[in-house]
Amino acid sequence: MSKSNEKTNVMRILDKLGASYTAHCYVQSDAVSGTEVAAFLGQDPNAVFKTLVTAAPSREHYVFVVPASRGLDLRKAAACVGEKKIEMIKSRELLPVTGYIHGGCSPIGMKKRFKTVIDSSAEAFDRIFVSAGKIGYQIEISLAELSKAVDFILADIT
Repeated sequence: MSKSNEKTNVMRILDKLGASYTAHCYVQSDAVSGTEVAAFLGQDPNAVFKTLVTAAPSREHYVFVVPASRGLDLRKAAACVGEKKIEMIKSRELLPVTGYIHGGCSPIGMKKRFKTVIDSSAEAFDRIFVSAGKIGYQIEISLAELSKAVDFILADIT
């Protein structure tokens, strides 16, 4: 596992909140997908989570954090946020909506606080991996520590 001394905004937010986490850097690898990142870090791919942003006809945005090895079930996701329907936002909308680019989207430190749902499978792990807000950087964090920075609920959304 590679570690870097470079701090991302996500790490600065966690530091300010006194949250405990471990930073991992994989910029020197060819890893692109979450499963490739998990392999590079030597971790269970079910413990490496991706952050997905959706929109509903109500014009609300929602954030879903799911294992990199699985897909978001849009029907389950919509139901758990009280919407009839949601869809993934387009890649070009990600930066203006969240402040993050595709491949570096973190549930921590978005431009606005969105309703966030983490797949309940995260409860099976002491610590999960999420983006540190920049391509090539992940943080390893417990759900309890993550809750210091993000208000979320747990639900079966895959």
